[in-house]
Amino acid sequence: MDDMLKNVKKCKSKDVTTNESDSPIDTRQKVDFKVIFNKQKYDVTFPVEETIAKLKSHIETLTGVPSAMQKIMFKGLAKDESTLNDLKVTNGAKVMVVGSTLNDVLSVSKPSEKEIKEATTSSTSSKEPLSKLKEHKKVLDKYGKPDDALPGVKNVKEPLPPTPIAGMCNKSGGKVRLTFKLELDQVWIGTKERTEKLPMNSIKAVHSEAIVGHEGYHILGIQLGPTEASNYWIYWVPAQYVDAIKDTILGKWQLF
Repeated sequence: MDDMLKNVKKCKSKDVTTNESDSPIDTRQKVDFKVIFNKQKYDVTFPVEETIAKLKSHIETLTGVPSAMQKIMFKGLAKDESTLNDLKVTNGAKVMVVGSTLNDVLSVSKPSEKEIKEATTSSTSSKEPLSKLKEHKKVLDKYGKPDDALPGVKNVKEPLPPTPIAGMCNKSGGKVRLTFKLELDQVWIGTKERTEKLPMNSIKAVHSEAIVGHEGYHILGIQLGPTEASNYWIYWVPAQYVDAIKDTILGKWQLF
């Protein structure tokens, strides 16, 4: 009986040893190069047969730039389906990344801590309309309706126009236009300084409310982060396009 137990133990120990030795080892050829973003350099080691799309996902963990908002530059614009081998990326090469983090996008109209506190206090205590809250009323009073604002029509729903929706402004009073790239599943927020290309599936919610006294126009908040403090606010959005904007960004099955 003792001999049988010894044999069983020997068999088990052999099985364990075999399983450990069979664990996979990554033997793929790799290349060492530098990724440069915002004047910062990152040392990266990556398999040469991996695609640029995979590299973007890795770069997102390093830089915080969502992969869908990245452009990889190496001897020109690199396509997502190309591999590092296709592009002939060699040891010591420099790969440039162009893009914006969500914090960069929000910084264009990021409210101060005081404004956030005031907005929270006002909204929870009095349920005032958005356009009467201090943070929004200040923008509306200071900048007024843009001269090139599109005609706004209340109580009407229209599909998105074939051209960008322009004639709006952000919290800084800067001109804003919205372009919907349905083939890319992106919405582009354009200002004088830059154009942010946002994947629609990265937008958490869209908030809107008519401007009191100018019901043909809305204040529109595009929520880029987990809380309403991450809203990118747009003013003087023609009311007839608000539902179409929500449907396009979030999908018609969403509740508003």
